[in-house]
Amino acid sequence: MSEQQIGRNLALELVRVTEAAALTAGRWMGRGQKESADQAAVDAMRMVLNTIPMDGLVVIGEGTKDKAPMLYEGERVGCASEPKTDIAVDPIDGTRLLSQGMGNSIATLAVAERGALYESPYVVYMEKIAVGPEAAHAIDINASVAENLEAVAEALRKDVRDLAVVMLDRPRHEHIAEEIRAEGARIRFIMDGDVAGAVMAAMPDTGIDMLIGIGGAPEAVVAACALRCLGGGIQCKLWPRDEQERAAVRDAGIDVNQVLTADDLVKGEDVLFAATGITDGELLRGVHYFGDGATTQSLVMRSRSGTVRRVDAVHRPSKLSAYGVPVD
Repeated sequence: MSEQQIGRNLALELVRVTEAAALTAGRWMGRGQKESADQAAVDAMRMVLNTIPMDGLVVIGEGTKDKAPMLYEGERVGCASEPKTDIAVDPIDGTRLLSQGMGNSIATLAVAERGALYESPYVVYMEKIAVGPEAAHAIDINASVAENLEAVAEALRKDVRDLAVVMLDRPRHEHIAEEIRAEGARIRFIMDGDVAGAVMAAMPDTGIDMLIGIGGAPEAVVAACALRCLGGGIQCKLWPRDEQERAAVRDAGIDVNQVLTADDLVKGEDVLFAATGITDGELLRGVHYFGDGATTQSLVMRSRSGTVRRVDAVHRPSKLSAYGVPVD
């Protein structure tokens, strides 16, 4: 089966997977139970993945950092022997956001050819900078924050003061925030969910121009899949947290100073990405339940064609029941 057939056959199938995860996880909004929400999303995502005609290998699993339930790395999914694919999953990007009833939690899934996705078994975090297509050529992770702001502003034909930068609200980012403020740019802090943050930086009409900071390494790969589809740019560097991780990468012969681009993080010509909103946010509307079902809003993208589809769907009680969502 050709690479082109991978995209044609699977692109619109993937949104069913993220819809299922969102519909089940949405019932846990604001209930303060991260692991229960994550387990519900994982179970629904796995169930639908196993109905899709492919031989999928989970390369980027979910939940390793916080020991949440997961679609584990090395798990095989799908119901056919072809096409052979790599899969990156994040059933809930922003689990804490969901559990605390906050916006911008999404369910995400990316698929590429077998062997295409970057694996980072030794280091949990990466330093990242991500932008949209117009500024993809302008970023340099080895340059200063000020230099990147000026370059992105020039590429977008904006004043630096009009730029909006999204970043995780973490103590490790205090110096970056100070540099951004010194240049006069604006900051949109997020508690979690830097896949959504990177996609927002690459999408028009979100009000976000750039993502910067240190976040999860698996999330960087998922975000890179979306940015490959959108034509955006991302640069990353491994960020060992401690001496144990530094020793692990040294022993593996990995250069922590290597700059990883979207093409390094996800190879191949056909990359697919899908995301469905769980709670309302700038990127996607969340799941809205009503007396006779629920509505979802999703994005589905394909790198080969550059197509980005926004899918608004209505789900009736029979579908919700199939995913394990309680229906009165």
